[in-house]
Amino acid sequence: MKATELERKSFDKSLDGILELFNNLEEDVPIILFSDDVIENIERAKEKYGNETINQKINAIVGEMLSWLSLEETDNDSKEEDTTDNDS
Repeated sequence: MKATELERKSFDKSLDGILELFNNLEEDVPIILFSDDVIENIERAKEKYGNETINQKINAIVGEMLSWLSLEETDNDSKEEDTTDNDS
């Protein structure tokens, strides 16, 4: 069965509504908040070297940095560190 133009427009509008609802179900919060300069440099690097290469490099650097931290702390220890970092 073929849809009429009116049915097609109605379907498109309904689908757009469903997609908008789906996209708004959960707030998209970035894991790391990069400064504007860093974001600009990442974009430039991706243009020059490609997404995959830069993603691998950033993941390697962040992974190495995280390996320096003791991540097996209790929740209280990490909350204390958070408050001391903000005081400086």
